[in-house]
Amino acid sequence: MNLPPEESKHSDSVASRPIGPEPVVPELMKAAVRATSPGPVGWLRKTLKIFGPGLVTGAADDDPSGIATYSSVGAQFGPSMLWTMPLIYPFMAAIQEISARMGRVTGRGIAGNMRRFYPAWMSFVIIAFLLIANIINIGADVGAMGAAVNLLLGGPALLYCVLFALVSVVLQVRIPYKTYSGILKWLTLSLFSYVGTIFVVQINWPEVMRGTFIPTISFKGEYLAALIAVLGTTISPYLLFWQSGEEVEQMESEPKEKPLKKEPQQAPEQLKRIKIDTYVGMAFSNLIAYFIILTAAATLHTHGKTEINSAAEAAEALRPIAGPFAALLFSLGVIGTGLLALPVLGGSAAYAVGEALKWPVGLERKAKEAKAFYSVLAVATLIGLTLNFTKIDPIKALVWAAIINGITAAPVMCFAMILASRRKVMGKLTLPLYLKILGWLATAIMALAAVGMLLTSGK
Repeated sequence: MNLPPEESKHSDSVASRPIGPEPVVPELMKAAVRATSPGPVGWLRKTLKIFGPGLVTGAADDDPSGIATYSSVGAQFGPSMLWTMPLIYPFMAAIQEISARMGRVTGRGIAGNMRRFYPAWMSFVIIAFLLIANIINIGADVGAMGAAVNLLLGGPALLYCVLFALVSVVLQVRIPYKTYSGILKWLTLSLFSYVGTIFVVQINWPEVMRGTFIPTISFKGEYLAALIAVLGTTISPYLLFWQSGEEVEQMESEPKEKPLKKEPQQAPEQLKRIKIDTYVGMAFSNLIAYFIILTAAATLHTHGKTEINSAAEAAEALRPIAGPFAALLFSLGVIGTGLLALPVLGGSAAYAVGEALKWPVGLERKAKEAKAFYSVLAVATLIGLTLNFTKIDPIKALVWAAIINGITAAPVMCFAMILASRRKVMGKLTLPLYLKILGWLATAIMALAAVGMLLTSGK
């Protein structure tokens, strides 16, 4: 297909542009306009092609376990913690962009790069913690989905849990990555249900504005614990492993694309796509989390319901306060985000284990080509499912998962920052200055959160 003269000139100018730090917001806006302008393949198709690992990762961050955390914070403290969402956004976006860059530049995920440049035992320790936390989260998410269907339709919640787990595994094993990634993109729309609940409840907007733009700081134990929980829920290790692995997957699914370290001429276009995808995906994630906190604050907190222990409990509590429609939207959101999160949790575990042990990995591979990879994915999901059939307290299990995630996040982020800053790893495409600053600040924040989590968990 021959490009019009102006498009050819534009392509040449982009390819010849030097690689390095550039203003984020203006370039993002320009690239978004160019990428979504009408053309031969259509506006929608071009837009969807831009959004991929970043959008799915951001949406998966608002899984049923995350919904429970944000709902609990809103119910307990009202709108006074809304400020955490805009504050944390640049840090979570930066660390996810760094993870994505590493995958696209090197052609390996985080675990694969750690295996090459660090002793094997370091990778195994971190991956063991990741596996434990992911399995607990899978169990909690499956349980929340089953409870949400039970809330809507009645019937056996445990049967629904089994069906959700099996369907998730079968879809990942049987459907090629290109098709499956498209399904995940469309599932992100389910998150808008949390925006919809705002239109059926009354909001005290002056109080909301104060909570959003004026940070309220308290040194009470319960407030600090809630703040740490928000940080640990918003920046989780499995999201880093997933996005870096999916960038590799997406590259390998396109015959003409190679690791940017080997084909640096592809870097301007690919790094710009990663930036748009990640920053929009993380903004979407934070916006939805903001609305979940706001919904719980405007309904549950306002009516004196301050103790929420699960996403399904939040949906049930909304019914008498905000009406059946709000509860319906909230429940549908739990189901949709659960379907989105299960493959991310199981897949990130499989990528990490597979890369560390040098197995063939990837959702694009057929089951017979990556038996071990799919086995980890399936076993992690099924073990998580079985937690719902035990007497383990799901809330205590989630607390332990949050602690494990908090302990694991800072070392993973530290390794990612060091690796992505080394020319031996990234060639000429090491991190620009703004990502180094934001990435190290994010790592320091999560290290402090981990210390705080350990200090407050015993209280």
